[in-house]
Amino acid sequence: MKMFINGKAVDSSDGASIDVINPATGGVVDTVPAATAEDVAEAVKFARAAQPAWNAVPVWKRAEIMMAFLNLVERDKEKLARTLSDETGKPITEARAEIGNIPIAFKAFSERAKHLYDEVITAGCEQGQDTTVLITRREPLGVVAAVIPFNFPCDLFDQKVAPALLAGNSVIVKPSTDNPLTLCMLTALLGEAGVTPGAAQIVTGRGSVVGHELCANPDLDLVTLTGSTEVGIETAEVCAKTLTHTALELGGNDAFIVMADADVELAASEVIWGRMYNTGQVCCASKRFLVHEDVAEEFTKKVVEKIGTLKQGMPSEDETQIGCLISEKAAKTVEEQIQLTVQQGGKIVLGGGRDGAFIEPTVIVDVPKTADVAIDMEIFGPVVPIITFATAEEAIEIANASMFGLSSCIFSADQKTCAKFACELEAGGVVINGASFYRSFEQPFGGYKYSGIGTEGVMSTFDEMTHTKSIVLKNIL
Repeated sequence: MKMFINGKAVDSSDGASIDVINPATGGVVDTVPAATAEDVAEAVKFARAAQPAWNAVPVWKRAEIMMAFLNLVERDKEKLARTLSDETGKPITEARAEIGNIPIAFKAFSERAKHLYDEVITAGCEQGQDTTVLITRREPLGVVAAVIPFNFPCDLFDQKVAPALLAGNSVIVKPSTDNPLTLCMLTALLGEAGVTPGAAQIVTGRGSVVGHELCANPDLDLVTLTGSTEVGIETAEVCAKTLTHTALELGGNDAFIVMADADVELAASEVIWGRMYNTGQVCCASKRFLVHEDVAEEFTKKVVEKIGTLKQGMPSEDETQIGCLISEKAAKTVEEQIQLTVQQGGKIVLGGGRDGAFIEPTVIVDVPKTADVAIDMEIFGPVVPIITFATAEEAIEIANASMFGLSSCIFSADQKTCAKFACELEAGGVVINGASFYRSFEQPFGGYKYSGIGTEGVMSTFDEMTHTKSIVLKNIL
């Protein structure tokens, strides 16, 4: 498969390529170009040149082009889903659901774009301004780099590319090297739908080359990145040298808190959605399970029973509920984290094994609150570490001890207790009586502390991707 630059499918300038591996089988799915620094510079140059022409397209017409894109996605939806499943190890049912999210997002961002009205500050609102009227308007930043992770490539493509284009920016997609194929297909479909050549491009290759060269390019106006905290900090440092805007959605170690009066059956059921989905590779998945000591045994029993019924298997099979991780390397990391948690006091009561890129769903009990996983060690896999507590204050203390603050959740029958946690948890989101894995396209999604800078979603992304200009009609009255 090729990159899509300036409206054309192209190889890298030196002909180098990278194999894309199916993590479940170890086979090669396809290859993509390994872009050079010169390729990146060319893409930015084309994006800069195309942006004024794309911005001149009226908003209603941009929205129509997005609808034409959705028609093409509908046409190719099974091919897209199969490609996503093969290159990611995501169960095919989950891959189809992710492709099914594309219309939800693009339609929502299109409607929002058509209702980003200019605002007027009327004369006389401020002392001394009785004869002056101010008009504020939104203008595109210019060239946007969308750095997209492996775990939900299409969902994050939706969150970044749709608003970037609808706001009048040009956008360059940098996909994960592990699974770039589906995003190459989607970017080419934008071109087929009628987006101005150069306004929507994708550059494939190693982050050390492509990512660095993109972020360091002075003609870039915004880097919107979803990824690890380490990569986010490196990106911010590079962008600071040219004062390039950044929007960063980074790591998380979300607390899943179960009080003594909680509906334990509900909480245990939510573990399946909140921790096992995408084989646990979710930024806002619940990763630390803080359970009141009075219900810890009941909760553990129910969780083990429910996880034990799930079918782990080849991602391409319809009946598979849990697939594999993105790579064997990633699975080895999770295996090491499980072993460390056991060394620090935890006891495995379910799973714990690894076979290539496949990690068995794992439940670990008796995890002390001083263990790495109870604080800052983010396990990106299907692992449930259970930490007990005695009081609400202790639960809040454990939850807030982490450097992360992406999302969180609280289970309790007492709404006053829920309100207390909602206000005191240091996180960008708090889900009441549901897993922390919750992200609608409409909501402003982002975290506290080392979990990122800014938010994205239909409500807020346009704020990140536009300038606000004030036009002053001085003494107009």
